Amino acid sequence: MTHPIAPLVIRGEVITDNLIEVGGRGGDLAFLTPDAHQYIDRLPLGNPAKLADLYALSFEDILDYCVALGERLEFSKNAYLQEACELSYRTAPTTPTIVRASYMGLQHLLSRELITEMVESTVGVKYLEGWVPQTLLDGTELEVRCFGARTLHIVAGNAVALSLWTIVRNMVLRSDAIIKAPSNDPFTALAIARTMIDMAPDHPLTRHLTVAYWKGGDQALEQRLYQPQNLEKIVAWGGFASIKHVTRYIQPGLELISLDPKRSASIIGKDAFANEASMRDAAVRLASDIGAINQKGCVCARTVYVQSGTDEEGLERLNAFGRYVYDAMLGLPNSLSTAPRSYDRNLKAHVDALRLDDEWYRVIGGQDGEGAIICSQIPEPVPFATLLDDRTANLVPVDELSEMLDAVDAYTQTVGVYPESIKDQLKDVLPLYGAQRIVSLGYAAAMKFAAPQDAIEPLRRMGKWISNQIASPETTPAPWLRPSL
Repeated sequence: MTHPIAPLVIRGEVITDNLIEVGGRGGDLAFLTPDAHQYIDRLPLGNPAKLADLYALSFEDILDYCVALGERLEFSKNAYLQEACELSYRTAPTTPTIVRASYMGLQHLLSRELITEMVESTVGVKYLEGWVPQTLLDGTELEVRCFGARTLHIVAGNAVALSLWTIVRNMVLRSDAIIKAPSNDPFTALAIARTMIDMAPDHPLTRHLTVAYWKGGDQALEQRLYQPQNLEKIVAWGGFASIKHVTRYIQPGLELISLDPKRSASIIGKDAFANEASMRDAAVRLASDIGAINQKGCVCARTVYVQSGTDEEGLERLNAFGRYVYDAMLGLPNSLSTAPRSYDRNLKAHVDALRLDDEWYRVIGGQDGEGAIICSQIPEPVPFATLLDDRTANLVPVDELSEMLDAVDAYTQTVGVYPESIKDQLKDVLPLYGAQRIVSLGYAAAMKFAAPQDAIEPLRRMGKWISNQIASPETTPAPWLRPSL
């Protein structure tokens, strides 16, 4: 069998020499890729003055490029994306219909209006276009501008759009990007880069993108590459081990922007049980937050605190609601959610064990690996809550919303809330415990370019914020003219 090739792209050049065989995550696909060790000296940009060509571009020029790229990322007309999609069926953690829908949606991320909104909401276009002046209280004239940087991106592979998101962020900042492709999505960033090369091979935005694959933890390569003379920033998505590994290279002059693993939760207020219609509305919204991309995203709901009450009547409400959620999850569109590709064996063993204990837990579904809803009969989550995955969620009954606050910590990313009316009770309290994003139930997977992420603003952090002070004794008190004591 012929192995597919994941080329190396270095700033407009597609390289298929010096191939070595590597395996995708889980051993589902072996592919060939150029040995990054052979190109280690070419991966960094080198002289940072080479970023200057990006500053000949206006923001409108960058938008024009993005819109043109979006037109070429129409899935039905892009052979690179089609090939990447077919290969990703074997490496992605999700199923083919979800993978295909993700590829089909890429072009919609590149609208002029969406990118402008993202930049204005986070950095501000004027700070990318030139020096922004102001006069301070002491008469100093201060100018501030945001510059691009030489950046390495260690991209996660649990969502196809992350590669394009990374590329867009770098383009608007006028940065040079090296993308280290993940083992469970080694093809998406390459497909986009090759589309860019076909479209505009000599354009500065094309010539400041490098995409390479190497096995994470390759110290011989990373020790040479991860140096301040090569890079100014590393943006790392990934699990605990990979983030911990990267930190060994961080030193003065090399900044880590960590988008590390998170867990998400949901809160269902008592008004969800006001009538049958509100119960079913909350159930389908929660099912969406559990089932989106088969629960493979940090944003997906896992532990759900339900203000049903903990008495006998309350538990009856909880269990009925759990059945509604399970039924709604099975009815989600296959572009959003399906039966998992493979149900985690360890998780299934835990879930099956709970079936024998209906005094403390009720398990709805899960016999066929399609996902399950576990209804705790006590106000505590299951002991294996951190393992919840593959469309498996735990509903925990509470009497008061405040009872779930101790379960929120720095690992809590998204909290879905229903109904909207209880958000005012929660939105100023949840962040104190560590919650990073509060969202209307059902919209957890609808991440927004314009919003912060993981309690930071990555786009702002990826830029270099430079100040220029203009002062003279005529306008600003001069330090050398202070009176002696």
